[in-house]
Amino acid sequence: MIKALTSPITSGQPDLKAVEDRLGRIPGYANLFKAAFADDANPITAQNVAKAVGAFERTLVTPSPFDSYLNGQSDALSVTARAGLKKFINTGCVMCHSGVGVGGSMYQKFGVAEDYWLATGSTNIDKSRIDVTKDPADLYVFRVPSLRNVAMTAPYFHDGSVPTLPEAVKVMARVQLGVTLSDGDIRDIVAFLESLTGDLPANFTTVPTLPSGSIVPKQ
Repeated sequence: MIKALTSPITSGQPDLKAVEDRLGRIPGYANLFKAAFADDANPITAQNVAKAVGAFERTLVTPSPFDSYLNGQSDALSVTARAGLKKFINTGCVMCHSGVGVGGSMYQKFGVAEDYWLATGSTNIDKSRIDVTKDPADLYVFRVPSLRNVAMTAPYFHDGSVPTLPEAVKVMARVQLGVTLSDGDIRDIVAFLESLTGDLPANFTTVPTLPSGSIVPKQ
């Protein structure tokens, strides 16, 4: 999270001090940080920003049948979904799609076993992070997405090149793991992925009220 505060992709701020200074010039945020971190003499720090953003992001994890299953309710998943979970693990998907978000915590090359566009049919070949970082190691490297609510987010991949979830599962197994899944394997894994769909909070579409003065010109 702290690295993201100065990332040329997500922030554009030159360093952490610039981030802290920018927030400090917004009275509304200054008051909120003082209330949230009352024991800190200087509450607006990069570490506290990361804690605050993390606290917000945890509210975005929609409880799903899979969460109930993890909490001990074995019948929260269908027989097919449980089979899909086993195949998801044994095929190797969990090497990247792990943690509370079932992904979303790392960067990985898209196309480990073969060039991704051969499987997706992408006509615009996105080179990803290298266009910003200029680091050859970032060629075709994308953030691994969270799979929560993935059944609701078609079309798939960074360019929307794959229209359905079964096809996306087939492509991922092929280009990332060099595995050809059977139709039955795909069906089971999709059933597991559908169990990651959670109930959206009632205020999901409510526009948040930002602190007064949130828009501060860059200096």
